[in-house]
Amino acid sequence: MPPIHESTSKVARHRERMRAAGLRPVQFWVPDTRSPEFAAQVRQQCQNLKGDPAEADVLRFTEEAATHVEGWA
Repeated sequence: MPPIHESTSKVARHRERMRAAGLRPVQFWVPDTRSPEFAAQVRQQCQNLKGDPAEADVLRFTEEAATHVEGWA
């Protein structure tokens, strides 16, 4: 395993190259989909949508879109 300062130096050089290419670092925080709380929240949201007419429209649209995409292959 390389020394920490060597690894830090590589990261710094990589970031310099990316910035020189006109990019900048961005950090995103997203829900942990592995947590039991996340699964429970998704389950509850799905239950809340059951029977909702707007949800039926979205599902119909999604199925139609998927059918068209499958035809492109």
